[in-house]
Amino acid sequence: MTSRQEQWARLRRQLWQPPRAHGEQPRERVVGPLELFYDLVVVVLVAQAAQHLAGDLDWHGLGLFAAVFTLVWIAWLNGSLHHELHGREDARGRIMFLLQILVLVPLGAFIPDAGGARGFAFAVDAGVLFAVLALLWLLAARGDSPEYRRPSMLFVTGTAVCAAVLGASAVLPAGPRVLTWGLLALAYLVGFTVVIGRSIPERAVALSVTDALAERFGLFIIIVLGENVTGVVEGLAHETSNALTLAVGLVAVVVGFGSWWTYFDFAGHRLPRPTRASTLQWMLVHLPLTAAVAAMGAAMVDLVEYAHESRTPAATAWVLCAGAAVVLCMTMVLASSLQIWRTTQGLYRPLSRTCVAAAVLCVAVGAARPAPLVLGIALALLFGIPWTLAVVKRLSDDTEPATDPTS
Repeated sequence: MTSRQEQWARLRRQLWQPPRAHGEQPRERVVGPLELFYDLVVVVLVAQAAQHLAGDLDWHGLGLFAAVFTLVWIAWLNGSLHHELHGREDARGRIMFLLQILVLVPLGAFIPDAGGARGFAFAVDAGVLFAVLALLWLLAARGDSPEYRRPSMLFVTGTAVCAAVLGASAVLPAGPRVLTWGLLALAYLVGFTVVIGRSIPERAVALSVTDALAERFGLFIIIVLGENVTGVVEGLAHETSNALTLAVGLVAVVVGFGSWWTYFDFAGHRLPRPTRASTLQWMLVHLPLTAAVAAMGAAMVDLVEYAHESRTPAATAWVLCAGAAVVLCMTMVLASSLQIWRTTQGLYRPLSRTCVAAAVLCVAVGAARPAPLVLGIALALLFGIPWTLAVVKRLSDDTEPATDPTS
């Protein structure tokens, strides 16, 4: 009997281990299939928001997209950081992810009409999601050392307050409700910056970004780009098949590919400098960067739909071109937080100026609103300018390759 009890106790300890304490996360590990599944679920929500934006490309639609996307991204960041810092590959870790997924799935169903009839349900479900996240962080904080206990509780309190405000916003009219979501998301990001930037020891913040977490952020970008391709395919499937429509769709894919090579050639899968400021910059800059990629995908659907127009609709042109400009600029802001930024200044300093110039030209193309095919080709060429510069620099002065600066 005693031996059997010991076996059950040992099995229980293996399957249901307590959260890891701060600083105990493995520095070298690969991203597991459970994390990828979780990311795919979150990207389904991003795709829902982008699809709704594609059908409502105006200021109201952009505002709703920004509020919903930011809340979803904050939830994803919370879940990802929790697993990176405290999670384990055991039954407890799987159940924690499953619990979040069970809340995320209905949330995705409410997104298409979050600004209207289903806003009440979205607010309540989002409140439940943040309450679950607060609970996860609270359970992890119980085992913290004294130096982490206060900032951990501040983080838990902020997440719990966010859950309460989201739940309370359900009773508001549609307009004030969406405005509340946007202001709440902004306040949460400010609070996150303050807690991480001032309360948590710098060595812990600097060590929070591991190779696995950098891979997670990059994979999230890739999956969002994949949804862009899905949008183009759906656009082609619903339009009359002809050479011009097909050409516009393929050019839209090339523009999305330009976003991919800009991010991964110059910033993706690289670690920030081991400082608090660089780590925060690295994390938060991914928000507008990922949102811009998702918004571009929404605009690509309309680009295919209006392939035969003599001028691209204003909303489509502005969202697509402004999104491209944000990708170019934010990639350079992200790159400035990296360790490699200082070791290859001969490449990155002229590259950053070139990206800003290309971004300005993207905005100019959006203002001109040429035909969809011309607009797509122009954006593809503008994305190619920074990459061409990097290749020329490599050939001329033996700078480290832009495609693999670590080699």
